Amino acid sequence: MNDGQECKRSAAKHIVVTKMRLSRCLLPLASTVSYCFHPGSAANLSAFVSNTTAGGGKSTGRHMTSGDDAGRSPLDHEYPGTAVERMLNIRARVAQLAKGDDLFQPWEDVRRRILWAGGLKDLTNVRPGEGYTGHAFNDFNHVDLTAMMPVDSQNNGEIRGIARGNFLGKGIRVASLPELGSGGSWSTCALGCNKDPPQDVAHIQFQSRIAFKLVWVPNEHFDTFVLVDDDGRQLAHGKPSDGPAGLPNLRERQRNYQIVAGSKYAKEAEALARKNSVKDEL
Repeated sequence: MNDGQECKRSAAKHIVVTKMRLSRCLLPLASTVSYCFHPGSAANLSAFVSNTTAGGGKSTGRHMTSGDDAGRSPLDHEYPGTAVERMLNIRARVAQLAKGDDLFQPWEDVRRRILWAGGLKDLTNVRPGEGYTGHAFNDFNHVDLTAMMPVDSQNNGEIRGIARGNFLGKGIRVASLPELGSGGSWSTCALGCNKDPPQDVAHIQFQSRIAFKLVWVPNEHFDTFVLVDDDGRQLAHGKPSDGPAGLPNLRERQRNYQIVAGSKYAKEAEALARKNSVKDEL
């Protein structure tokens, strides 16, 4: 089974579980939309365009320029699909969460706060592809929070694992909170992120950096997580109070770590696991 097929299967599996939990929410498997692909077969797509020219602003960091006096948005030259202002505002919200105990509450409350930080609504009573976010951070794969520029991305078949002609814009617009800046937010598939450079949906299909990624820490129970940025630096960590029973399935949490193992995105989770192990031994 290739990565694209596995991604589809994980999305379908989550929807089946959600149907059992939410009898009011009818989610036909035939309408399942999985924002995933097979990394090895993908060519870079310029799915989003920017209204900022290369010489239009001051430098704000590596590969980035600020907006100009005309009000144009900042641009990431390496990943021009990144909604830079929105991404930075998302990380500012994560920093707020890191200061309190929001990430140490019961898992569903934690997940809602993570969605809020990422600029997403908690929508479980709509169809996939129309803004449904019940899958976000609830399986091993849909753990990348991506802030992308405000142009619809239509896959025309270059990326295997995404239906040809599938418009991805509507659900993103419906689910995205507007106050964080232009563009939209989505929880995209992380498969392929262990490659260098990353070959996941955010970086390939949307040509965007991730605002953050959720990685479950490889401790005994996989009951702690870290949120890391596009460079793998820790933004926050949490340990839901109802774990491990209230968390996503153990196999999903283990698989989540496995798909980042060996990459920059695993380092903070591994460091936290080692730190906690030393504490337990003392």
